[in-house]
Amino acid sequence: MDDATHLGRPAPRMGFAGNRLTRDGEHRTAETLALSLAHPGARLYLQSGGLWLCPGGTPAAPDPAFDRRGAARLGLDEASCILLGHDRDGAPVLAGEVAPSDTADAAVAAIPAFELRALGLADMLDPDVEGQLAQAAHLLTWHRRNRFCGKCGTPSLSEAAGGRRKCPACGDLRFPRTDPVTIMLVHDGAGSCVLGRQPRFPERMWSCLAGFVEAGETIEDAVRRETLEEAGLVVGPVRYHASQPWPFPGSLMIGCIALASNREIAFDTAELEACRWFGRDEVRAMLEGTHPDGLEAPKPFAIAHHLVRAFVAGETD
Repeated sequence: MDDATHLGRPAPRMGFAGNRLTRDGEHRTAETLALSLAHPGARLYLQSGGLWLCPGGTPAAPDPAFDRRGAARLGLDEASCILLGHDRDGAPVLAGEVAPSDTADAAVAAIPAFELRALGLADMLDPDVEGQLAQAAHLLTWHRRNRFCGKCGTPSLSEAAGGRRKCPACGDLRFPRTDPVTIMLVHDGAGSCVLGRQPRFPERMWSCLAGFVEAGETIEDAVRRETLEEAGLVVGPVRYHASQPWPFPGSLMIGCIALASNREIAFDTAELEACRWFGRDEVRAMLEGTHPDGLEAPKPFAIAHHLVRAFVAGETD
């Protein structure tokens, strides 16, 4: 029986996973950025103080992007721009930061600014645009944090339209990195799954276990290690389910289904404030908002929601 049958409605979409740009990073040259900015159809997503600017007054607009002239009026430093890729019509899509200056402050203050996570949770953007903003957030953060060569300390330069950074002194090349994080729906094969609570979670919300993949570790071993560390459970078979870009600041959430070999939970109180087994009917009630104690599952925006839905749909058995 599929997920839609179980919950009475189609499965919702996952946040940040709808980016359809053609990136074509292997064919960029020293002229690519200038050519992209000069394109008459170029669109630019602008960030100021970590928030995204929206020219239309509301992020519900189909495309909260600026043209080159509008971006320039806000004080954009074009040399710092990043080419994200090209849309289906071949027009370049870029991202950049508004330079902090007195001349730009008044204009920026008149334009609404929005936090990306809030936009995603509110489902206010087209999935394609939402995914592009996630890519932009990831890359802009990486460039801000890697302005100096890691080998000799010299200020590095952006190259390949933001696709890498190069040290002009020693020639060291650095490419944007992604931090892999495993997030797992651990079940017992008999209709129950493990969910936990971190102190920072919204009240009454329970979610899947998760943790960073460590150096020299496979995804499967990361799932097993994190489950053992956080819940005291031994995991056997692990299989991949889905993934989600998570640009806070630059992670990839790797969703897995894992089968536990024991049921005795001994959770890490430094990481979790609670952790327990949930039956399938109880989890279904959490998804549908009908749990008698008001317990909730993660929102559809997060990959954890989709892992929980897969469990309710019997896709983990």
